[in-house]
Amino acid sequence: MNDTSLATDCILLIMNCQKYALKAESQKNTWLRNMNYLPFFHVVGDPNLHYDYEFRYETNKLIVCVDDDYQSLPKKVIRAYEAIRKHFPSIKYIFKTDDDQILQPENANKFFETIRKMLFQSINQNEKIHYAGNIVNVNQPYLSKYHEVHSELPEYLPIQKTKYCNGRFYVVSEEAVDDLLKKKHYIDLEFLEDYAMGYHLSDEFKKTIKHLASDMYFKDMQTS
Repeated sequence: MNDTSLATDCILLIMNCQKYALKAESQKNTWLRNMNYLPFFHVVGDPNLHYDYEFRYETNKLIVCVDDDYQSLPKKVIRAYEAIRKHFPSIKYIFKTDDDQILQPENANKFFETIRKMLFQSINQNEKIHYAGNIVNVNQPYLSKYHEVHSELPEYLPIQKTKYCNGRFYVVSEEAVDDLLKKKHYIDLEFLEDYAMGYHLSDEFKKTIKHLASDMYFKDMQTS
């Protein structure tokens, strides 16, 4: 990535950690290899970082000052958003995905180009989309059992009634990010990143929420 990326209006953030650095490399060697439509960063945490964040352009990496474990994912994401808003003032949308996701390499640029066109068309029609992804409707509160998948999570993990976009892939506008940054303290107390963003995002930014069938395009990386 070079300085010409500073003028772009969309950016892709991919959540990663040092433990799974090979997943990031696998993505770079497959669907990200020919990515030339928008800039991207793999986001990792480093609690010993001397700054709030650090961009390493030569490796397409964003380091944020936070623990690099699964339960800190909400903290990692909100700090990555904060870094983007401070460092890339022209960004209109942030695309977020994870290091275990793959796209067909030949479709990657086309996918993001199509999404971008849809987003900016909504602006032109005065119905700006602020939040988009595979929508999950939580119609009544329940206790999450996600600790059975990630044992480091607390067993008592209540999920409140809300609407959020699945973490496999979602989009947030600059206004939605600014709204979430105002709730940074509350997001820091959460454990499930995608739920946290949707739960704390103000309802006004969900009025034009757009469903994206992301599971039709993104697939889980096969690991041995």
